[in-house]
Amino acid sequence: MVNLVMIGCDFRSAPLGLRERLAFDDAKLDRALDELVARYDCEAVILSTCNRVEMYLARSPQLPPLGRDLLAEFLGEFHGLAPDEVRPHLVERRDDAAIRHLFRVASSLDSLVVGEAQIVGQVKRAYERACQRAAAGPFLHALFQQANATAKRVRRETGIAQGHVSVSSVAVDYVREVFSRFDDKTILVIGAGKMGALTLRHLRQLKPRLILVTNRSPERASALAMECGGKAIPWEALDEACVQADIILSTTGAPEPIMPRTRWENIRGRKEGRTSVILDIAVPRDFDPAIHDGDQTCLFNVDDLKAIREQTLAERQRHVGPAEAIVEQEQRRFLRDWSRRRYGPLIARLTQDCDAKRQAIVQQLMAKLNGRLSDDDRRYIEKAFHLLQNQILHGPISALDDAASDASGAHLLEALRKLFRLPE
Repeated sequence: MVNLVMIGCDFRSAPLGLRERLAFDDAKLDRALDELVARYDCEAVILSTCNRVEMYLARSPQLPPLGRDLLAEFLGEFHGLAPDEVRPHLVERRDDAAIRHLFRVASSLDSLVVGEAQIVGQVKRAYERACQRAAAGPFLHALFQQANATAKRVRRETGIAQGHVSVSSVAVDYVREVFSRFDDKTILVIGAGKMGALTLRHLRQLKPRLILVTNRSPERASALAMECGGKAIPWEALDEACVQADIILSTTGAPEPIMPRTRWENIRGRKEGRTSVILDIAVPRDFDPAIHDGDQTCLFNVDDLKAIREQTLAERQRHVGPAEAIVEQEQRRFLRDWSRRRYGPLIARLTQDCDAKRQAIVQQLMAKLNGRLSDDDRRYIEKAFHLLQNQILHGPISALDDAASDASGAHLLEALRKLFRLPE
């Protein structure tokens, strides 16, 4: 097999500050791929995300393998850092370990949040970028395509990606459980903070009938309303807006609750029995927890949503074992398939050589027994010799398959050439 190495850092081995300095934007990525290929005569793919920077490099087995010290110098030179600043944080994985690592990364088993969906797309884009720069060769083409197939199988056959794990997406999941349709619903956003804007982006996917936005600052309310296609309303009209709203998203920075129980009771009396879902993600809380009755008023605060998130993550952990088993199966399959590509020419020559010798012997035998054999006899003899050939070849070919992930494969290949007198 080729000399494969993965060298890089991730959220475990390097602090965020260093990862930021080692990150590759599109322009840097193209230059780095070109430089790696030219300088080290290798195939290259670079995966650069907020949580990891990893270089996958494949090189001919006739060339010395690339190592961490050399690539620490490359990264330092490329990003203007001292190699000694980079080297302690780099992780090196070779051959089988590098293959398994890539399959785990693509399947989100190595992610900060297990099962997250973004990484498989990031791995795919890293490979496509390398293809555009002609940096990926036959081995990395096969490897990254298999990594993508492995990730798809893990997501299809396990529950590792089920359930959302951000507070914002958990909030939307909960809303979906309460209401079956949203084209007749009104969403009220109280406050215009970052968390509120993020959650609102998720809620907009529900395509509600109307979005209302209110804030103590009319300018901020107008800006967010314009961004989300909603309508800004005065802070003084908050009670009336709450009456209209079916879903309330509250995210102010108020030091005291803006909605005590008595105020909400007056609002609820005007809602004519309509259900209200309140997502209070403000800290401190905006709504008095006592207003929750689980029927007409369903109130969730940020701690409730985080608890659901943790439950989802715990559920995902149950699927890690089956997902790891799939990764191991796909790793073995890749190694076996790649070895067949490598050993294919030798197996073809071996088969052709045995075919020619078998046919020559059978023809001599048929000529000697000419006139004494029926057609059935001739077919039986030909089949018997063909079966003998297959049984003789089964051992060597199976041994090559078994050596797919073993360093003995190259030695076995050379031994078979010598034993069967095959040309190079």
